[in-house]
Amino acid sequence: MAENRHTPSSCSADRCCASVSLTPQMPRPQGTHDAHAGHDHDHDHDHDHDHDHDHDHDQPTGVARLGAALALAIGAEALHFFAGDIPAMKYAGLAIAAVAIWLAGAETYASGVMALRRGRLGINALMSVAVTGAFVIGQWPEAAMVMALYAIAELIEARAAGRARSAIQSLVALAPEQADVMQADKTWKSVPSADVALDAIVRIRPGARVPLDGIIVDGCSAVNQAPVTGESLPVDRTVGDMVFAGTINQTGELQFRVTAAAANTTLARIIHAVEQAQGTRAPTQRLVDRFAAIYTPSVFVLALATAVLTPWLVGLSWLAAIYKALVLLVVACPCALVISTPVTVVSALAAAARRGILIKGGSHLEGMRSLKAMALDKTGTVTEGRPQLVEWTTLEDGADKDSIARIALSLAERSDHPVSKAIAQALACRMHKVDGFTALAGRGTQGTIDGHTYILGNHRLIEERQQCSPAIEAALEVHERQGRTVTLLADENAVLAIFAVADTIKTSSRQAVAELKALGVATIMLSGDNRATAGTIALQAGIDESHGQLLPQDKLAEIKTLQQRFGATGMAGDGINDALALAQSGIGFAMGAAGSDTAMEAADVVIMNDDLRRIPEAIRLSRKTHAVLVQNISLALGIKAIFIVLALSGGATMWMAVFADVGATLLVIANGLRLLKAKTGAA
Repeated sequence: MAENRHTPSSCSADRCCASVSLTPQMPRPQGTHDAHAGHDHDHDHDHDHDHDHDHDHDQPTGVARLGAALALAIGAEALHFFAGDIPAMKYAGLAIAAVAIWLAGAETYASGVMALRRGRLGINALMSVAVTGAFVIGQWPEAAMVMALYAIAELIEARAAGRARSAIQSLVALAPEQADVMQADKTWKSVPSADVALDAIVRIRPGARVPLDGIIVDGCSAVNQAPVTGESLPVDRTVGDMVFAGTINQTGELQFRVTAAAANTTLARIIHAVEQAQGTRAPTQRLVDRFAAIYTPSVFVLALATAVLTPWLVGLSWLAAIYKALVLLVVACPCALVISTPVTVVSALAAAARRGILIKGGSHLEGMRSLKAMALDKTGTVTEGRPQLVEWTTLEDGADKDSIARIALSLAERSDHPVSKAIAQALACRMHKVDGFTALAGRGTQGTIDGHTYILGNHRLIEERQQCSPAIEAALEVHERQGRTVTLLADENAVLAIFAVADTIKTSSRQAVAELKALGVATIMLSGDNRATAGTIALQAGIDESHGQLLPQDKLAEIKTLQQRFGATGMAGDGINDALALAQSGIGFAMGAAGSDTAMEAADVVIMNDDLRRIPEAIRLSRKTHAVLVQNISLALGIKAIFIVLALSGGATMWMAVFADVGATLLVIANGLRLLKAKTGAA
C-alpha cells in the first residue's frame, strides 16, 4: 500500500483512521484508502505539506510551537482587555495575535483558502473564514484564541485517536524480519523473512517468534498462539502440526517447513483484511458522512443569513451580526460528528482482532447485531472433526478387559483407517506381537496373536463370518441411533467386544450455543453427515434443530429458507462444502485455524482459534459498537444543537464555541476507545 501523501490534517479523524503502513515483508493490499477520506473534502488533494503538518504535530517542536501560540493568544487577550484607547497597545496586541495565528494554523489557513477557491465547504474553510472575519471586525484576540485552541485540540485528538490505530499497527511487528534458514550444506543462515522460499526449513529457538507459517518437521514445544488465534493458553505442537507467523515458541527448539510466503501468511492475511476493513465504511459512517456533506453548507448559508438579515430583522449592528455569524461557523465545525464513527469502528475491529476474531469490514461488524438465526456446520465446527473412541464393552461376563484391550490395540495400531487410529489412541496398554496381519478392504483387519486368529472389523464383516446375534444387533442399533461408527473384535468363535467411535462435540460448543440462545439467536445444524448423527450431535450441543445428508447446494437452499423464516441469518463452517452457504448468509463465520482457504475467503468473519464461543462474543461486540455509535452521534449532535441556539441568541463567544467543539470531539473519541478494552462477557 503506497503511503498517502495527502493525509488530511484539519481533524484527527483523518489520522485516527488512516490505513496502516506495512513493513516490507507484509502484503500491501491494493485499493485500500483512508477510512475517513470524506471527512474534510476541502484539502483531500490540496497540499502535500498537510502530511508534514501532521508529522510536525507529533514532534516536541510542534508541541512547543502550539504552546507558544496559546501563550501569545492569551497575551493578545490581555492587551485587548487593558489597552483601552491606547493605539500602541492595540497594535501590539494585533501583531501578537497575528503571530499566534501563524504559529498555530498556517497550514490549516492555507488549506482552507484553497478549499474556498475550489468551492469546497469543509472544516478548514470554516476555520479560515471565522478567523479572517474575526480579525477584520477587530476581534483579533478571539481569532488568535480560536486558532490556537483548534490546533491544540487537533493534536490532542490525534494522539488519543491514534491508540485505536496503533492496536492494528502492533500486528505488523509480530512477525520477525529475519528467519534462520537451513542451507544446502545443512548449516543455518539468517535471511530476510520476505526472501524465504516455500518448502525451506526454518529453525525457531525457545522464546523466539515464528517468522512464517509452516509445518513442524522436527522438535516439540509449547507455542503461544494468542497473537493470532486469541487462545489464552499455549498449545503443544510437534511434528506434523502447523505453526503461524507471529506466534511465540516457548519451550523447545522447532524446525518447520515453510508453507506460505511472507506476504501470504495467516498474520499477513489478517493485516490485509483489517486494512481493507478500515477502508470500508460502515453503514452508520456512510450515513454520517452524507449528513455532514449537507450539514456544513447548510450552516454556511445560515451564518450568511445571520450576518445579512439580523441587522434588518432584529436591529443588530453590522459588526454584532457578523460576529454572531462567525461564532456560528465555529460551532458548526463537524469534527465530533464525523470522527464519532470511524474511531469507534476501528477500535472495535482492533479489539476483535486481539481476541482472534477477524472481521472483514465495518458493515459486517454492524450487521452481526441483527442476526436472528445461526446455521452451524457439524464436523470441525460444532465437533472436533476427528473420530474418538467414546465407549467400548465386552460381550462375555467376566471377560478379561485388559487382555481384550491389548488384542484390539495390537490390530488397530497396524491400520491406517481413521476409526482404527481412534481406537489405538484411546487404548493405553502393551501390545502383542501380530503374525500374518492383513487389511480386509472395506471390512477391517485380521491377524494372528499367540496362535489365535482375531479380526477387528465392521458390522458387515461380522455378518459375513455369521457371528451376529440378536443381542449384538440390538447393541449395534443403540450405537448407530446415536450416530456412532461401530467396530467389533472377534476370534474364531465369537464376538468379544464392541468399540463405538464418534466425532465428539467440542467442549466449548454447548456454552457457545447457550450464549447464542441468550442473545435471542436461534441455532440450526446443517450437516453432510447422516440425519441420525446430525440429530444426536445437535441434541448434545443444545442446538434447536438439525438437518442432515446435505450437499453444498442443499446447505445453500437451507440458508435461503432460514432467511425467509428468521430474517438475518449467519452461517458458521470450515470446509469447502460450506463456501456457498457462507457466501449466501447475512454474515458468514469461517472457523479459521483448521478451515479451508475457500471457506475463509467466502466468509465475512474468521474465527482464528475454531472456538464457537467467539461467535456470540462477536455479536455482543457488534451490539456494543452500535450502542457506542448511537451515544457518540447523540453527543455530537446534542452539543452542536445547544451551541447553535446559544450562538443565534448571542450567548456564545468564539472561544466558547471552540471549547464546545473540542469537548465534544474528545468525548466521542474517549467513548469510542472504550471498545479497545471491551469485555466479551454476557451482555
